[in-house]
Amino acid sequence: MKKVSIGSWAYVFGAFADDPVLLPQLCEKLNELGFDGISMGGFKPHANPELYDTPEKREELKQLLQKYNLEVADFACDLWSLDSLKQPEEWIALFEKNAEFASQMGFKTIRVDSGTEPVLPEGMTYEQARAKIVDNFKRIAKIAQKYGLEVVWEFEPGFMINEPNYIVETYEAVNEPNFSILFDTCHGYMSAVMGARHIEPNKLEGGLVEFIEMLKGKIGLVHVIDSDGTLNVANTSTHAPFGLGKVDFDEAIPALLEKADYKGDWWAIDLCEWPDAWNVTADCKAFVDGFNKKYCG
Repeated sequence: MKKVSIGSWAYVFGAFADDPVLLPQLCEKLNELGFDGISMGGFKPHANPELYDTPEKREELKQLLQKYNLEVADFACDLWSLDSLKQPEEWIALFEKNAEFASQMGFKTIRVDSGTEPVLPEGMTYEQARAKIVDNFKRIAKIAQKYGLEVVWEFEPGFMINEPNYIVETYEAVNEPNFSILFDTCHGYMSAVMGARHIEPNKLEGGLVEFIEMLKGKIGLVHVIDSDGTLNVANTSTHAPFGLGKVDFDEAIPALLEKADYKGDWWAIDLCEWPDAWNVTADCKAFVDGFNKKYCG
């Protein structure tokens, strides 16, 4: 059986932006529901290094997680104040600040995206943009190595490089031992089936399963959630609760395990931007427990 976590950012963004669920309340609920861990967002008011800026505050956060018996599956650092193509040095410096924090907290995996919208800057070709993103990724992977961290790259329609062929090409070009792909089932569906916000169209005839096959041995972490085939108000994938979308998990989960050879420890639920995330958390946990027992038990 794999361990199960959920992204804390679901209770900070969107409908929760003006009244976020704070970490003590969230951790208590996750413990009650039997979660093994939390996918920790570095977004304020959660585990942002600027908020936890002293050894004492960081120890308090460690104690909170220990109190509720929650591991940290992955740490999503907040780099969204910067554009990785227009401000690469600042973006990389902010990553290092987050990597140092993650290391001090004992987190093992740090999540990033490409750091720029899928809109080409004036005067730059897509090939040039991808090459720069590869360079950024290589640099942050090397920084993460210093801190003993794994880096997982989450592709999605909200960020550049979300076409299946270029996702594979980028991973292979980075070629760092601690760099892998974070496969979100919702983003995977939007990429392979819907072709959402592709700069160069690359939908796959074999859909999600074909995409998963292309990523054999390349996936370091899996986020699980459904997709209804639409983009949300943030212009990225709508993370619909299980059963409200089009993903066939009786195809996707075996494909991830057998065709992609996913050996990671976690299924991480991602309800990002779902307006009723708090009230559907328990149902999502039960759904994941079901396929976890069926395919990993």
